[in-house]
Amino acid sequence: MPYQRGKRLPGERGSKIGHLEVLKSELVNNLIKSFQINTPPSTSVKPPFQSYQPSEKPLSIIFGIDGSLQILESGSSPYKRIAFVKTALLRLDQYAISKIDKNSPHPFALRDILSDSALYHATVFPLKNVVISGVNTYDAVRKIIFDSLQDKSLQGEPYETLKWIIYEKWSGNRKPLQNINCPQCEESKAFLNYDDDTGKCPNCNGDLYLSDVLGFHIDMDPDFAPDTVATAYMNIHELLLLFTGIRIYWQNNKEILPECLFVRDGPMYLRYHYKVLLKPIRRFFQFAKDQGVPIHIISQEKTGKFADHLEILDRRMKAGEIFIPNEDYLFKEILQRRKSIRAYGEDSNLGSKMFVKLNDYHKMVLNIPIWKMNPQISDLMGFDRIMATLPTIISSQYEGALLPIELAHGIASLSTYPSAKILKIFTKAQGI
Repeated sequence: MPYQRGKRLPGERGSKIGHLEVLKSELVNNLIKSFQINTPPSTSVKPPFQSYQPSEKPLSIIFGIDGSLQILESGSSPYKRIAFVKTALLRLDQYAISKIDKNSPHPFALRDILSDSALYHATVFPLKNVVISGVNTYDAVRKIIFDSLQDKSLQGEPYETLKWIIYEKWSGNRKPLQNINCPQCEESKAFLNYDDDTGKCPNCNGDLYLSDVLGFHIDMDPDFAPDTVATAYMNIHELLLLFTGIRIYWQNNKEILPECLFVRDGPMYLRYHYKVLLKPIRRFFQFAKDQGVPIHIISQEKTGKFADHLEILDRRMKAGEIFIPNEDYLFKEILQRRKSIRAYGEDSNLGSKMFVKLNDYHKMVLNIPIWKMNPQISDLMGFDRIMATLPTIISSQYEGALLPIELAHGIASLSTYPSAKILKIFTKAQGI
C-alpha cells in the first residue's frame, strides 16, 4: 500500500520497474504456462426447455421501479465522502404503452407520459468526514434513514409501507416487534409495540427508530458509514416503492390489483440483516395467493452469473421457450460450486428464477414470486398473465430491454457525467 498524498508532499507512486522481478520469477513463469482459458461450457446436460402459449390477456396497469446511486469524494484531505440516492416509480397503462414507438420513442411522447405518472425520491448520506453538528456519523445516518423514509414529497407512503410489511398489517394480527438489535448497546433486547415508530431500549434506554429494525447500523462505525449502507438503502427503498403500489391497491381497490404488473430492475432478494423483511413478504405473497388475489411482480437481472448463463442457453433456446432451473442445475451449471446444506435462495430470495426467450433480440432472466425449491410453472404467481404481458412491454432500443425499467431508469439515473459533476458543484456551493 503506497503512502497517500499529504498536505505538503505528493503521494507515493508505484515502481515503474517493479514488474521485472515478477517476469523473472521461475514460479510465475511456470504457473503462467500451466494456465488455460476457461471457456464456459455449453452445459453438461440438456436443459428441459418448455414452450409456452399464453392463454390469458395482458395486464393493463404497469409499474416500473428503479434506483440510482452516486458517491462523491473530495479531492483534498481530509477526504470527504457523501452518497446521493435516487429512486423512482413510474405508472403506465397499455394505452400509453401502445402510443410509444418501441424502436425510436419520441421525446415529447415520453415527456407527456412521465410528467403525469412518475414519482421520485432523493436523499443524501454523509459517509466520511462530513458531520451534522453535535451528532456523529453513526447516529446522523440512522436519523437520515428514518426521516428519508418519511419523505414529504411522497407523503410518507414508503414509510407507511414499511410499517404495513413489518407489522404484517395485511394479516389483521397486531404483532409487536421483539428481539431487536439495539443500535446503542447492541443487545437484542429492544422491542416496539404494534404500530410504534420509535421506542426505548429496555437495556440501555437508548433511542430506537423503526428503521433500525432493518439493521443499517450494523454496517457502520461511529464516524464512518461504508458505501454499502447507501446501496442497501437504495435497494430497500426500491422495494418499498414497489410494495407501496401493492399496499394502496390492497387497502383501497383490491379488485384492481390483479390487473397490475410491477417491474423492477435487479434481482429479487434480501441479504444479511436486511432480510428481516423476507419472511413477512413471503407470508404476504402466500396470503394473497390464498385469498385469490394474485400479485404480479417480475424483476430482471441484467448482469451476474445468471445473465452470463443466459448467453450460453441462448444458442439452444428457441423463441417462445422458457427454462426454470432446478437446484441441481443451479449449483452445477450456473453457480459451479458444491451444493450447500440450505436450498439456494432459501434465506434470501423473494422469487424464483426463470430464463425467457421471446425472440432473437429479447431474452432475459426474470425473478417471479413465489420462491420455492425446484419450482414449477404452477408455483409462479400469475405466470400466464405475466407471460402474456411481456411482449407488450419490450423495447427495441436495447437487447432484452423492458420499457417500464428503461423509462424508470431514465427518471432515477444519476450518471457519472454530467450528474456527478453537477452534484459536486452543488455540494461545494453548500460548503461541503
